[in-house]
Amino acid sequence: MSMRQLFLQHQAQTSDFPLMIEIEKAEGVYMYGSEGQRYLDLISGIGVSNVGHRHPKVLQAIHNQLDKYMHLMVYGEFVQGPQAQLSHALVQTLPARLDNVYILNSGAEAIEGALKLAKRYTGRTELISCYNAYHGSTQGALSINGSESFKNAFRPLLPDTRLIRHNVYEDLEHITTRTAAVIMETIQGEAGLRVPDKAYLQQLRKRCTDVGALLILDEIQSGFGRTGTFWAFEQFGIEPDILTCAKGMGGGMPIGAFIAPQEIMAAFKTNPILGHCSTFGGHPVSCAASFATLQVIQQENLLNGVKAKAELFKQLLVHPRIKEVRNCGLMMAAEFESFEVLKAVIDRAILNGVLTDWFLFCDNSMRIAPPLTITEEQIREACSVILQSINEATKAQ
Repeated sequence: MSMRQLFLQHQAQTSDFPLMIEIEKAEGVYMYGSEGQRYLDLISGIGVSNVGHRHPKVLQAIHNQLDKYMHLMVYGEFVQGPQAQLSHALVQTLPARLDNVYILNSGAEAIEGALKLAKRYTGRTELISCYNAYHGSTQGALSINGSESFKNAFRPLLPDTRLIRHNVYEDLEHITTRTAAVIMETIQGEAGLRVPDKAYLQQLRKRCTDVGALLILDEIQSGFGRTGTFWAFEQFGIEPDILTCAKGMGGGMPIGAFIAPQEIMAAFKTNPILGHCSTFGGHPVSCAASFATLQVIQQENLLNGVKAKAELFKQLLVHPRIKEVRNCGLMMAAEFESFEVLKAVIDRAILNGVLTDWFLFCDNSMRIAPPLTITEEQIREACSVILQSINEATKAQ
């Protein structure tokens, strides 16, 4: 049987209409199909390949670690160089208070750990999140998801959760002394790229401090340089109590983490012992890849080019069918009049060699989140294909 047949018959499906693109190789900003097709990747595996596919320094770090050891012991028991080295490097990018890193396998696991930690440390139970927020698909993460249609089929979920409106100041009054934590994406992703007011996030920080609630910032999509600063929260003059990250931190390898002050993280050590544990968390190969990814972002000065590259996208993506382009760095959304129009454009763009996507809770907006390594020439190529695809797709409508 062909790979497509094996995929359809034996691999669990997540929709009735998978893209069905068969990839044999990826390099830089390009992916290559089984019949030689070339696709310019404008979504980076949904914010994962920030340094591009198969960056040479990430590959070398993986090879070097494979020659030493892979899994040894559950997380936190053995002193493993890749884990300690990555934790130290992450802490160096953060405010001094955020000095303790718990490394896991994915963003959803990082969210689960952060929620547990907030409840354990504060002794409270209420969790507050935002409408149209996305934090993962596991049961705890789903409980704080901001879309009822996305989670209703899986109820009952965690009790004592509450939704507030994103960037609406008066809703901050719902944060009280009952609240264990407010969890918020610094930049809302699946809502279609929504950037909050700086004053709103500062007021949120103040409210959490005043009532003793922890502030968890989800930077699973926005971290590791995606927005032009290493962490998006740097642009808003605030600090979280707990920070979650994943996606772009692994250079293509699976990894996630939540980061907090040592005083808060210590709540997991007693009553009960091993209050949070993970077999494969902090896998040494993934940690080596993540450390190399962090070094690539810093040593190749990738942050410096983000703003100009985003501006070039915005200058070029001008078309009567594009209603608006929103962005925070290279975390971007181009809005169309409807899902039907956008889907036709996406399908045509794929045929023309550019891969884009839409957002879970904003299906009339095109996701644009290319590797930070994308060049000006490649941006011009991608935008030319998108504009051509709009013309081709809408001509038939």
